[in-house]
Amino acid sequence: MNGNFIYALNKNKPVIIDIPSNPARVVVTDGYHITKPLELLFTPTRHTYYFKVVCAIENDQLIVGFIIIFLLFTMGLTSGIVVLKIISLGPLIYFLFLYYINRKEFIQIRPA
Repeated sequence: MNGNFIYALNKNKPVIIDIPSNPARVVVTDGYHITKPLELLFTPTRHTYYFKVVCAIENDQLIVGFIIIFLLFTMGLTSGIVVLKIISLGPLIYFLFLYYINRKEFIQIRPA
């Protein structure tokens, strides 16, 4: 918060933060990834902001990706088709791209 304060986020528990200055800048990090700064302006009519921190790869996408990897690799292994083994690496390459190359978009701040 504003480059001075650090708040720990616990899963499924809200964090209430008193803002000492206007405007306030919020940045979320996990130590490796960092979000773009979000600037919050407080006006007499707007005193509260609600937002949540999410990951670019959701649990459902991760599960489907690993199922696709498993199925395609197993089909390539049993049939001997090398192309299926290579295609099975597609979801893994996509996840690694999001994790390492597209680091600014991996963790996101979204309105709640």
